[in-house]
Amino acid sequence: MATSAKPERSALNRAFVTYGRRFRNLIAGFQSRQSLIGDTPVLDTAHFPEFKVLEENWLDVLSEIQEILKFREQVPKFHEVSTDQKKISKGDQWRTFFLFGFGTKLERNCAKAPKTAAMLESIPNLQTAWFSILAPGAHIPPHKGVTKGIVTCHMGLIVPKDRENCRLRVEDEYCTWQEGKIFVFDDTYRHEVSNNTDDERVVLLWHVDRPMKTPARLLHKLFIAGLKKSSFFKSPQKNMATFEDRFEQATRDAAETLEKMSTRD
Repeated sequence: MATSAKPERSALNRAFVTYGRRFRNLIAGFQSRQSLIGDTPVLDTAHFPEFKVLEENWLDVLSEIQEILKFREQVPKFHEVSTDQKKISKGDQWRTFFLFGFGTKLERNCAKAPKTAAMLESIPNLQTAWFSILAPGAHIPPHKGVTKGIVTCHMGLIVPKDRENCRLRVEDEYCTWQEGKIFVFDDTYRHEVSNNTDDERVVLLWHVDRPMKTPARLLHKLFIAGLKKSSFFKSPQKNMATFEDRFEQATRDAAETLEKMSTRD
């Protein structure tokens, strides 16, 4: 009996993956037809006037991430936060400092970037947000997002001088970052990132709900509600809290060390 159970379970898993993928494709097609902003790999930022507050105050965002980067080694790698990302996040190449995770605010992390957090909170239908830190020479291989119900937004903060060799490919389109400038794309299209320079690249990355007609919006809300009950969300949520503790302790230790040094002086 024990030997037959494993093949049956494997067959069930394969069926779940196969039919789950087909169901997701059906949903994506429906959301595409319901989209109010088209369905292209790279989207027009004019659809999102609420993002202007970030571009207008991008130097405040830059100032806050520069302070966080003083504790760079305490900022977790992406695959440490979400183990599902191990295929695309390797070694030390991609670090992520989370501010919001599927609507949940990481209070202590946001306290390290209060101006950025306040601007993000003013954006309707925000799902996630983090500082994305890519090491020199890093490569994030081609991959796809899980739902067309959200779109991905990047604002350049620290960009290599050789910007043409640090870029994002979405299908056949290429995007390069500029300091203080935003672009928006659909991550359900195959995309990859290459930083073929000797410099670090840092962006503010966030996800918002795609503007869609009411039926697709309701379906998307059901999908997000289900996602929040799954290990895909719960495991990273637990890990984010752990790394929030670690970063908080690191900054506290540094402050105490500086205080002791100033007292001795």
